[in-house]
Amino acid sequence: MKLDAYTVVFLRRPADAPEMSDEELDALQKRHLAYLGRLREEGHIVVNGPFEDQPDDSLRGLSIFRTSVEEARRLSSEDPSVKAGRLAVEVFTWWMPAGALGADPAKTIELE
Repeated sequence: MKLDAYTVVFLRRPADAPEMSDEELDALQKRHLAYLGRLREEGHIVVNGPFEDQPDDSLRGLSIFRTSVEEARRLSSEDPSVKAGRLAVEVFTWWMPAGALGADPAKTIELE
């Protein structure tokens, strides 16, 4: 059996997130979305998006990267909302049957 590895990034609102005006938040959100859109266009992110109706309101969104954990962490740390302290990241590897998310996973292994 072959397994593909992707990297999952949870975006969380930290308890100590800085307060910002509505105008600042709107501008930051636009930069955040543009940055994530660019990562998708460049092929780093397979899919991403925000959560709704989640049981933990601090959990804000999810990205699935086709990069290593280290690269996903580096790219996520450049997100304007992360740099501003409004979001924090949790990064980990996610294994699934080979081909489930298409081509180009971070890596593939074969189990005996």
